[in-house]
Amino acid sequence: MDSWVRLSAQSQAKDRLFRTAQYACTLLGYTLAKGGAGGELLAKVKQLEGHLSLGRKLLRLGNSTDALEAAKRAVHLSDGVLRLCITVAHLNRAMYFACDNVLWAGRTGLLPKLDQDKWSQRSFRYYLFALILSLTRDAYEISLLMERESRAGGGAGKISGGSLPSSFQENGELLPNAVTTERAPLLGPLSALVHRRLLLLVTVLRANPPLTLDLLKNLLDIFIPLDRLGLYRTGPGFVGACGLTSSILGLLTMVYPWLKLKP
Repeated sequence: MDSWVRLSAQSQAKDRLFRTAQYACTLLGYTLAKGGAGGELLAKVKQLEGHLSLGRKLLRLGNSTDALEAAKRAVHLSDGVLRLCITVAHLNRAMYFACDNVLWAGRTGLLPKLDQDKWSQRSFRYYLFALILSLTRDAYEISLLMERESRAGGGAGKISGGSLPSSFQENGELLPNAVTTERAPLLGPLSALVHRRLLLLVTVLRANPPLTLDLLKNLLDIFIPLDRLGLYRTGPGFVGACGLTSSILGLLTMVYPWLKLKP
C-alpha cells in the first residue's frame, strides 16, 4: 500500500505539470489565433495540447481508487456538513476519473466505437459537481472561521497586523463621528454591517492560506466544466488562463504541502 501511495503521489505531481503545460497551450493557441498566426503553427499547438491531455489521462489511470479511499476516510469526520461535502465530492471525483479512463481507452483505439462526446460530457458533469461541493465546503469553513473570529472580538479590529480606519473601534462598531468623516455617504446600519463582514472575511482568508488557495483554485477551475458543458461560455482564452493559473496554484500545494487544505 505504501508503494502505491508513493507511486500515486508521483503520478499526481506529473499530472499537475502536464495540466499546466496543457492549459498553457490552450492560452497560447488562443493568443496566436488572435494575433493572426498561420494555420500550421496553430495546428501544432493544438496537437501538442491533445497529446498532453491524453498523457494526463494515462497518468490518472487508477485515480478512482484514491478518490474512493479518500471518501471512505471522510465518512468518519465529526462535522456533518464537512462529512457530506467532502465525501460526495470525492465520490464525484471517482466517477470523473472513471469516465476519463474510459475516454483514454476510446482515444487510444482500445474502444473504437466509444461515443467520446457523450463520455466527455459525462466526465465534465461529475467534475462540475465535485467543484460545486468543494466550493460549498470552502464557504462553510469560511463561515465557521468568521463566526469564531467575530466571537473572539479580534477579527473586525485587525487584519494581519494592519489597523482599521479611524471610524471603527476594535470591536467593529462605528464611532459617533463616523457618519460625518471618512465614509459619510455610504455609512448606515447596512453598509456598516457589510463593511464589518468584509473585514472579517479578509482577516480569515489572510490567516488561512490553505483555505484561500483552495477557494481560488476551485473558483478558477469551475469555469472549465461550465464552458465545456455549454452552461456558461467564456471562450478558450479565458478557460486557458483559468486552467493555467489554477494549475500553478495546484503545483504550489505539491511544493509546499502545508498549503494543502485538510482534511
